[in-house]
Amino acid sequence: MSEGAERRAEQTHPMISPHSASKATRVQEAPPPSGPPVWDGPPPPAYPPAQRTTMDRMKALPGKVSIRWRLTVTYAALVFVASAVVLFSLYTIVARAIDQSWPELTWGTARDELTWRDSRLAAVSRAQDALLQSSVMALIGVGILSLIIGYFVADRALRPVARMTAAARRLSESTLAHQRIALEGPNDELKELADTFDAMLTRLNVAFDAQRRFVANASHELRTPLTINRTVLEIALSDPEASEDLKALGRTLLEVNARNEKLIEGLLLLARSERELAVRKPLDVQEAARTAVEQLTPFAAEHGVTVSTELVSAPTVGDPVLLERCVGNLMENAVKYNIPENGKVWIRAGMADGAVVVQVANTGQLVPAYEVNSLFEPFRRLHADRVDSAKGSGLGLSIVRAVVQAHGGNVTAVPRDGGGLVVTIRLPKG
Repeated sequence: MSEGAERRAEQTHPMISPHSASKATRVQEAPPPSGPPVWDGPPPPAYPPAQRTTMDRMKALPGKVSIRWRLTVTYAALVFVASAVVLFSLYTIVARAIDQSWPELTWGTARDELTWRDSRLAAVSRAQDALLQSSVMALIGVGILSLIIGYFVADRALRPVARMTAAARRLSESTLAHQRIALEGPNDELKELADTFDAMLTRLNVAFDAQRRFVANASHELRTPLTINRTVLEIALSDPEASEDLKALGRTLLEVNARNEKLIEGLLLLARSERELAVRKPLDVQEAARTAVEQLTPFAAEHGVTVSTELVSAPTVGDPVLLERCVGNLMENAVKYNIPENGKVWIRAGMADGAVVVQVANTGQLVPAYEVNSLFEPFRRLHADRVDSAKGSGLGLSIVRAVVQAHGGNVTAVPRDGGGLVVTIRLPKG
């Protein structure tokens, strides 16, 4: 079987697990992209749950109840207490009024007077009992009514806060220049809060505008001299009378110039990725991943790396150019930092647990777990910080993280068994 046929057969084979053993000849079925991250080290110690007393639960209760219901309960409690005080006062006043308004009569015998007094006390007691029963029923009705009224009062009091929250959710970098809360009403605490928020939005708009102008100016000021340098060097190298030493020096300067151009391009792309997305359109991550694979397949072949793909339709919403560059950076890193011979890269895309998932894994040197998070920082490389820069500028994974976060997703990386990394991107479903 020819080499090309063997490669085609390998690409149509079910994807090799990124967590497979270190032997290159061992082929296993890949775990699903939605699998949990590999736990590095021993499991965390299991502590018995702390016993909570009734008082602790009561103290923690206010933190679990929303401010709307806390205001409702407060208003209802105040109305209920006030109604209870009024009814208790009426209960006492009515009993005293009945007792004092009872006519004084003269009786012939002491027994008749005693009987009359007993009847008087019994009448007052019956009136108090009737009043107490009616008061309890009225108090229950007042309690229910106070809850309803308290809810609407709290809703009206929190309406300006809800308006500020809605305005904050609608704001983006594109609408920051002309959209404000502009709360109308008396100069109370809520209006002061809204005015302070509007002033903060104005300062943010100035900062975003300064950033946009800086990126535009830097793009022009930094790229133009490098383009001129490249043109001059290419012209000098094309001169047939140039000496070999001069040509060797020119080729070296061209390589340095190309690296500087790539570094500047990465910095500008990182600055663009960390801002609000200017383009949001429906797209299929499968197409972005396929395009990235097609562009980087010749690069992988030059390094002797075999690429295996498993791409399934995964719709989302975002910037197609940024997402394609995001997957391309993962692929480029996976090829660059691979083993010298018979290297492998696996890329898969699809849906898992209601999210868009892209996973790139590669063979390579062993990566300590404590080094993984630092690889997403700008200019950081494994075992080298701004030193071993021959393979790149150290911005690839930083751009990946910035692009994913701008799309509302997250990116995780875990060391692969046998060496290399497994990087998983999760994006919201479109």
